Amino acid sequence: MSGLWQVMQRTARLMVGIPDYDAYVRHMADHHPDQTPMDRTAFFRNRQEARFAGKNGGKCC
Repeated sequence: MSGLWQVMQRTARLMVGIPDYDAYVRHMADHHPDQTPMDRTAFFRNRQEARFAGKNGGKCC
């Protein structure tokens, strides 16, 4: 049941525009292991800038 709850929380956050930092960290580890991931504060600032300034559509690859 906790797995379902986590999925529901993640979905709700994405619906209101709150990005998933943990997913970002997993993505960085899987696809960019040579790069250090941004800290949580920098990540949220980056996502806000990308969302409202239209920078690269929110995609890294």
